[in-house]
Amino acid sequence: MEKKKVAVPLVCHGHSRPVVDLFYSPVTPDGYFLISASKDSQPMLRNGETGDWIGTFEGHKGAVWSCCLDTNALRAASGSADFSVKLWDALTGDELHSFEHKHIVRACAFSEDTHLLLTGGFEKILRIYDLNRPDATPREIDKLPGAVRTVAWLHSDQTILTSCSDMGGVRLSDVRSGKIVQTLETKAPVTSAEVSRDGRYITTADGSSVKFWDANHFGLVKSYEMPCTVESASLEPKNGGRFIAGGEDMWVRLFDFFTGEEIACNKGHHGPVHCVRFSPVGESYSSGSEDGTIRIWQMGPTSSEDHESTNQNPDSNPHPTSNGNTTGKVKAGVNDISLKVEGLSLQITKDGNGES
Repeated sequence: MEKKKVAVPLVCHGHSRPVVDLFYSPVTPDGYFLISASKDSQPMLRNGETGDWIGTFEGHKGAVWSCCLDTNALRAASGSADFSVKLWDALTGDELHSFEHKHIVRACAFSEDTHLLLTGGFEKILRIYDLNRPDATPREIDKLPGAVRTVAWLHSDQTILTSCSDMGGVRLSDVRSGKIVQTLETKAPVTSAEVSRDGRYITTADGSSVKFWDANHFGLVKSYEMPCTVESASLEPKNGGRFIAGGEDMWVRLFDFFTGEEIACNKGHHGPVHCVRFSPVGESYSSGSEDGTIRIWQMGPTSSEDHESTNQNPDSNPHPTSNGNTTGKVKAGVNDISLKVEGLSLQITKDGNGES
């Protein structure tokens, strides 16, 4: 039997409690970025390619269940058990706004045009906030049958996708009417739902099954049974020929999309895998675990030992604080981390000083 290729991860430390959500930005002029949500209440921003830690968003007072970046990676959002969703400046780390809810928030997502923010949680209500008028009363969609677990936009922000924590199925709602127009049936609750970058597929994980749905006609395209209960799955964005899945057995598996054949089984986490995501260029993928680490796996085989990201420890590295200043020192390995957008620059150099 041919030995499967083993990917060697970059190991990103920093979170003190389980990592429960990961989100990659699209590719921007400054590269692409990875944001993580953790039960330690502090979302973290990293360089999506290297895993180098850029900053920590400070302000939540409870576990953070969901996180996302807008299309240009200029703003971040995070949903928390402290009954709030916070909007952040991704360049400085400043809190721009806090949207108060009446119960735990499990999911949030920016619209494709970046003007709207969608939230959902234990209230069984979807809220749509206009980010151009953050103090305005949000639009509410309250016809959901259970507590919201995942949310996503599709069809150029005309359709909302949701799944519930306590029942199976994925529900698709028309944004204008607020009505559920389609339900994709699953036996178990859907713990992960992802719309592919090209808008063609919806990837879901429910129980021990990973399913792929036609995002336009809503038919089931592929369904594969996994070796264990899986919590998350993600489709390779460039060619769509592979997908990853992670779950309770602590392993991150890579599969062939067309045949379901297992291509690689990546071991390294010391607790169940709660979230997996492909990078926007498809050359690597990341996993977040109960063990508090993020691992970034390359698609190709490398040597046999785990590698630490060069800039991984928030206790020793600069990060945006509530006032936008930076503190601490950067470990050697990068000359500069620079984010520049329309003349605004936050630059962190080797000596740990921040320049703007």
